[in-house]
Amino acid sequence: MTERLYYTDAYCTRFSAHTIERVTWDSQPAVVLDRTAFYPTSGGQPADRGTLSGIALLDVAVREKDGVIIHVLEHTLPADQHEVEGLLDWSRRFDHMQQHAGQHILSAAFEQMLNAHTIGFHLGVEVSTIDVNVARLDPAAVKPVEELANQVVWENRPIRTRLVDANELATLCLRRPPTVEGPVRIVEVADFDVNPCGGTHVADTGEIGLIKITNLDYRGDETRVEFLCGGRAVRDYQAKNEMIHRLTSLLTVGYWELDQAVERLQDEAKQLRQDLRKARKRLLKMEASELTENAAVIEPYRVVAQVWEQREPGELRALAQELAHIPNVVALLASIGERTHLCFARAEGIDLDMAAALQAACAQLGGKGGGRPHLAQGSAPVTDVSQVRAMLASLLTA
Repeated sequence: MTERLYYTDAYCTRFSAHTIERVTWDSQPAVVLDRTAFYPTSGGQPADRGTLSGIALLDVAVREKDGVIIHVLEHTLPADQHEVEGLLDWSRRFDHMQQHAGQHILSAAFEQMLNAHTIGFHLGVEVSTIDVNVARLDPAAVKPVEELANQVVWENRPIRTRLVDANELATLCLRRPPTVEGPVRIVEVADFDVNPCGGTHVADTGEIGLIKITNLDYRGDETRVEFLCGGRAVRDYQAKNEMIHRLTSLLTVGYWELDQAVERLQDEAKQLRQDLRKARKRLLKMEASELTENAAVIEPYRVVAQVWEQREPGELRALAQELAHIPNVVALLASIGERTHLCFARAEGIDLDMAAALQAACAQLGGKGGGRPHLAQGSAPVTDVSQVRAMLASLLTA
């Protein structure tokens, strides 16, 4: 077994060790050491990073068959090197210590105030989460939980770890039972929480700095609580504060007026969209009238055969429908962009099948589409204007 230095000193950043085995792990060279300060992925906490004798550490994992710690390296150690010097990425380790210690306090606060038990924990790269066994937690009820957790942080209570045997374990009021046999490592936040855990934590709650719940995600009978601690919470505040300043500057309001300003903008945007839809409808009516005046007369119909570039398919359809409201009009419309979009329509009472006409057009252009006798749509890969116009001309003479 590897001696795990982080069990007794989570602040250890440099250590020396001897290699006792060389292996391959996930196609990468790796070593087993007699002792290590590098924490492996386990218990919801990611592995540490750093270097071994200057070689980058890509991962740290526990080998299930014997419990030894595997150190995955960027490249192989020299064959004659048996002693290594480990250097821990302290900023990553301290961040994990803040998040994990904060999780203990937050989980205990949820249990004490809402009888909400933590059934899952994940320490992510950007945000950490706990899953509690209560459905749809009310944000108003969660706020006092956050306040209690931060009160414990600011009281700078000591966090102590120790190994206990079965006899002492039976005397402790644990938040959850251990999942391992034999001596159990206990993490205790003074006068607040006692919990079995093998992770790394700060020595005093004050080092956590701040615990901030950022989101509640409702998942059936559970609620996932997203939270940030320490440096992560500060960076989150900085980013959101900068965003608020940008918005208040753009909208020329105080931050306390932002919600009202956004509501006004939403109301204005809604009204403008309504006005725009009405204006577009009027313009389409006018355009349909103009196109009809210049339409080809093929007795007893007036045929509007028109090609545009970069006209939206939705607008093409709306124009075709407007044209179909005019008696005796047939519309053969096309718009060329990355593909050619086609929309054919006819007025009521005309004995022509637009779906059949569209199939004939698609056959010429190598496209596909469909519809009903009064309205059909399709598209084709051909984007040559002259070819599309020639196709429409052939339909006019058919």
